[in-house]
Amino acid sequence: MLSAALFTLCVLYGLWFHDDKHLAAIVIVFILPPLLLLLGVLRGNAKAAFWAGTLGLFWFAHAVMVAWSRPDERSLAFAGIVLSVVIVFSASLPGLSARFGKRRA
Repeated sequence: MLSAALFTLCVLYGLWFHDDKHLAAIVIVFILPPLLLLLGVLRGNAKAAFWAGTLGLFWFAHAVMVAWSRPDERSLAFAGIVLSVVIVFSASLPGLSARFGKRRA
């Protein structure tokens, strides 16, 4: 689920900022980090999943700010909110299940 959400976030940011005049900055700041984290998650790197969850908080805050301040971009921002929540939750799921899951006897 985490890898699908990271890939979808890359696509979302690509669509969102496709005609921005600062495309290189958009790629470096918004598209490259989830893409690199996706590669790490696909390789099974736990640190990549941790950083995806941590950066998910940034992506959530950015999407909330855009949804609040730019009504014409609100639908894209709501998609970003949903994806960032999915990223944070799915990155936290292994730790949550280890902490609160059934204990072996």
